[in-house]
Amino acid sequence: MLKLTPILLAVGYGLVMYLFSSWRTKRELDARSTELADRPLKALTDRFADVLGVDRIRVNIYEVDAVNGLAAPDGRIFITRGFYNRYRAGEVTAEEMASVIAHELGHVALGHSRRRMIDFSGQNAVRAVLAGVLGRFIPGLGAWLAGMVASLLAARLSRQDEYEADAYASALLTSAGIGTAPQKSLFTKLEHLTGLKGGGAPAWLMSHPKTAERISAIEALEARWREGDQPK
Repeated sequence: MLKLTPILLAVGYGLVMYLFSSWRTKRELDARSTELADRPLKALTDRFADVLGVDRIRVNIYEVDAVNGLAAPDGRIFITRGFYNRYRAGEVTAEEMASVIAHELGHVALGHSRRRMIDFSGQNAVRAVLAGVLGRFIPGLGAWLAGMVASLLAARLSRQDEYEADAYASALLTSAGIGTAPQKSLFTKLEHLTGLKGGGAPAWLMSHPKTAERISAIEALEARWREGDQPK
């Protein structure tokens, strides 16, 4: 039992930190967001609502300058003011913005926010165990190596979530009669819009898959659909 104590403490610590982070995030989003009121986007999200069999899909504007979309742990969907401003300036089309909303709906529908609570706690346990083991053999570097392993694990899980949310969005966009072209075209714009360059960084070091790999995965889905495996 004593050998398990550090692991249990690490998991408990991870859970407490996750709950605190979720509470703080909710408070921040409540204070700095309002419901999106945009007719072209609402017309597209209404098509999503028809496909999903719900009355409407609420999208919120989060008042920060960054270019991003996010799904909160409580299931709400947000587009940042910075992203919305790019859309209003004509740098992003309504259909491309709708693909972002579809992607975030995928995170909600697939339970990624809830699953991250387990992942977050598990990563803390992995970090604690590895730090203890490696610290015996590599004094001074054990904690650093444990942190790197845990970070790589988190990045891998994050990339998996992104692929799953992409697939969900592709199916929703296709079923709504919009298609995946806006989704793929937005991917090619993201590096410019966010000011980030994937460059030559190995894909396994990134929390999001590379653009070309995301597009290839969508095209592989489309090929399956053309063969008769309809989007679900």
